[in-house]
Amino acid sequence: MTALDFTPAPGAAPFPRMVLAQAGAEIRAMLRNGEQLLLTLIIPVLLLTGFSLAPLIDVGSGRRVDFLAPGVLALAVMSTAFTGQAIATGFERRYGVLKRIGATPLSRGGLMLAKTAAVVGVEAIQAVVIVAVGLALGWRPHGSFLSAALLIVLGTAAFSGLGLLMAGTLRAEATLAGANLVYLVLLGAGGVVFPLTKFPEGVRPVLEALPISALTGGLRAILTEGAALPLGPVAVLACWAVLTLALVSRTFRWE
Repeated sequence: MTALDFTPAPGAAPFPRMVLAQAGAEIRAMLRNGEQLLLTLIIPVLLLTGFSLAPLIDVGSGRRVDFLAPGVLALAVMSTAFTGQAIATGFERRYGVLKRIGATPLSRGGLMLAKTAAVVGVEAIQAVVIVAVGLALGWRPHGSFLSAALLIVLGTAAFSGLGLLMAGTLRAEATLAGANLVYLVLLGAGGVVFPLTKFPEGVRPVLEALPISALTGGLRAILTEGAALPLGPVAVLACWAVLTLALVSRTFRWE
């Protein structure tokens, strides 16, 4: 019979376990924050419900919920991957949280991976809630959910790049103001609740090149019209993702 060995075995936990633990903490922090909960769930659900039930806007000949549901899904992605992440990361950088975490066994690359996993996890919750509300309002999506998921992944990468670019270069207060301003501008000009055809023809090419317009238009083509994966929105989102993430890798300041 051998004696039990109670000798301490110091050392860091396995990398995947550290990433999952940090991702869980990030998700809990997002869902407990009233402002972020307002951005990620309450505003999208209110927009979908209100504009679907009340004839406040002209969306064309189709049903309002069929037009609005894909746009609200895109808005949810933007609110989490861009606005919420930019504000949270900006203040974490200001208060030295990123610097302290970067000094732990969880590397900075692991922290970014955990933040990405947290964004994806929150987006999954958003998608379930928004789709359930849409179905209750009479929405009947068509097309490939795999194609829609691929488009959402590209949109997440593009918006995450934008959010981290802002959070890693600006002061926290400027990030807070700028992220909310961009959110409102893209909400109004990105085809989420107002069709792009309502805008003057001269500005439409510019609006169509925005990441929110590409994600909204692509999801609408797939889920409302039953189209295949649209290459135009894919190209726009991929360009935004590559450009912004490349800039983040060069400009992000941890403190």
